[in-house]
Amino acid sequence: MPVFTLAAKDLRLLLRDPRSAVILLLMPLVLTLVMGLALGEGFGEKADDRLRVSVVLLDGGLPAKAGRTFPAKPWSELVLDDLAADPDGTGGGIRVEVIGTREEAEKLVARGKRPAVLVFEREFSDRMDRASFLAAPGFEPVNPLGRDGVVQERVGLTVLRDPTQPTASAVIEQVAQVSMFRVVIPYMIGQAFARVGDDRFMEHLAEGLKERKPLPPDVLVQLDPTVQKLLAALLADPKFDAMLRREFGLFTNTIKGQMPQFRRLVSEAFRDREVAARVGKDVSIGEVMTPAVRAEVGPGVKAGVGELFPSYDFTALTWQQLTRTGERGGAAANRAVYADPGAKRYQILVPQFTVMFAFFLVLTVGWLFVAERTHGTLVRLRAAPLSRGQVLLGKLLPCLLVSLVQGVVLLLAGRVVFGMSWGAEPWLLLPVVASTSAAAVGLAMLVASAAKTETQVAVYGTLLVLVLGGASGSLMPRELMPEAMKRASQVTPHAWALDAYSQLLGSPTPDVGVVVMSCVVLLAFGAAFLALAWWRLDLT
Repeated sequence: MPVFTLAAKDLRLLLRDPRSAVILLLMPLVLTLVMGLALGEGFGEKADDRLRVSVVLLDGGLPAKAGRTFPAKPWSELVLDDLAADPDGTGGGIRVEVIGTREEAEKLVARGKRPAVLVFEREFSDRMDRASFLAAPGFEPVNPLGRDGVVQERVGLTVLRDPTQPTASAVIEQVAQVSMFRVVIPYMIGQAFARVGDDRFMEHLAEGLKERKPLPPDVLVQLDPTVQKLLAALLADPKFDAMLRREFGLFTNTIKGQMPQFRRLVSEAFRDREVAARVGKDVSIGEVMTPAVRAEVGPGVKAGVGELFPSYDFTALTWQQLTRTGERGGAAANRAVYADPGAKRYQILVPQFTVMFAFFLVLTVGWLFVAERTHGTLVRLRAAPLSRGQVLLGKLLPCLLVSLVQGVVLLLAGRVVFGMSWGAEPWLLLPVVASTSAAAVGLAMLVASAAKTETQVAVYGTLLVLVLGGASGSLMPRELMPEAMKRASQVTPHAWALDAYSQLLGSPTPDVGVVVMSCVVLLAFGAAFLALAWWRLDLT
């Protein structure tokens, strides 16, 4: 097809032009490097006065336990949730930074970049799961408490410290102590309180009381009213009356007639300390606590202890439930994954210059058109059996290919050379590159169709590229612009491309709707520019 022949010819011309390689590939890389070095590592980071606590998660997870209901996730995650909580919803609190490896954390501490880093070792959840006040909980217990709070080594928490920053590292350790305390103490209390009044607890109590012999006389005195009630109720029971008559026949009424005196005599004997001491000599309180008594008394013991402390729920396993306070939410917003600050600046600079230099194609295409006018190529094309649209398409295809290669190469260089991340949805970068190239090529065709000389290309193209780059945020982040300028920048294709890149490279959860809308608008810009270029194209 003539269109592809024309496109192949123009592609050869573009590839032979050294200015194209310099402008489209070398200049953006050099400018990105220079700007990155000039702006420093802090560029791109918002000012944050929150305390930063850096952690390394090596936790091996929860040990297997039949019927587990708590916790629902590893213990290290519970500690991080407590650290990062924002209870009042003001966006304050502590910023938790998760570092990927111990080696990276050790380097940061050794270089003085972090005063301290908390390392949750592999055994952390296993040891926290065994933290207990109980002597025999059914597993080998861990006592995490010491003189100064939670003993970190006992639960598998290691603190990497920078000895040159003792105050800052001490602050981080104390913050960790508070969170550890809030996580482990309710769990230990809840476990212990669950045992209060249960069969095992009451049996252990009864066994201990069996050693308490003899039965103190005061106990018999205090038991007397209960014994009297039992005797009175027994004699009034009709079935027991029938049992008496069957056993004693005619003597039943005599026995019942003597019962008031007998009960009085028993009461008198219980109050006689000498008699009571002999009666209770071989009896212990533990013998009174039979299994049936224990089953009745146990729940009452637990309920009674709970009623003594109405402001607390000792059956709870979390600090919020124990203290009957609201949940400490907002933890997700205060957690982030550590990223090399050197790479953060390039997350901004690389897409900015990728977008701006995509539109430098205006100069390359303009010079190409001017050269063909000078050599009379355009006049010969006019004589060829080609429509104006076919000529425009034949020149558009190689420029679009070059622009696509430029965008991909610059993003690859950003990843390999500058260490930037491609974000959570890297595949979406391709449609953004393609739609940006379409808009850039459309504008390039429009300028090339209007400019007649190299001077006009240089003036029109450079002015247009720089003005659009400055107005859109390609030269300066739009976050630093006034609100009015931010709104005005939306009339440039650059701004829409930057919005898409910002979602993909700057957000952990990019809004795909914003990316799609940006791509559609960029394609619309490209179509509008091409329509104007077709209308303005003069082959003379």
